[in-house]
Amino acid sequence: MKNTNNNPFRVARYLMGAAKLSQLPPDQGVEVALAGRSNAGKSTALNAITDQKNLAKTSKTPGRTQLINLFRLDDDSRITDLPGYGFAKVSKDIKEQWQTTLSTYLQERLCLQALVVFMDIRHPLKETDKQMIQWAVSADLPVHVVLSKADKLKSGARKTALLSVNKHLARISEKITSQIFSATHKIGLEELINKLKVWYGFVNQDEILASLNQQTESKN
Repeated sequence: MKNTNNNPFRVARYLMGAAKLSQLPPDQGVEVALAGRSNAGKSTALNAITDQKNLAKTSKTPGRTQLINLFRLDDDSRITDLPGYGFAKVSKDIKEQWQTTLSTYLQERLCLQALVVFMDIRHPLKETDKQMIQWAVSADLPVHVVLSKADKLKSGARKTALLSVNKHLARISEKITSQIFSATHKIGLEELINKLKVWYGFVNQDEILASLNQQTESKN
């Protein structure tokens, strides 16, 4: 078992940006990939997960960054920030090139443990989101869907959106998990961090459940 402090992702540091798969580090250790449309708030979420303001550069121009950015946690663990997809301002050839790159990465990268897909809770399950999820499922890769920007909706609307998304995801695979999230309001942040901890081997599922039970008991 590795580092078990409350948030082991605070140590994340930028490692490199890869324009193509051949530039990635050796295919060993543990990687978890973050994906999402260019306006899904993925960079803001990464900054919240790592408790760093500027680790991932946020841009007012969606789709500007088309590199696979990797962040080092330790010698064996990396976070992979995939380029925002659904680029509106790039050529068809570039879009097709990145579709090939992303699908190959998801299906052939052996050290990849899981995929987190960020979607704006107000506009979930676009065709590109479904394609990413399908690629991962076909590679038998665990998928966790994060409905971001949840602060933009009231509580009831959030629950309705999550239920609707879950119905669709269940038709793809019963193994896909999901949650609501807001980086700015810290909604669902601990839940997402706990999910990542298990995938990286920083804690096991039993420890997470024990911690949640303790929190529930302390509230009662």
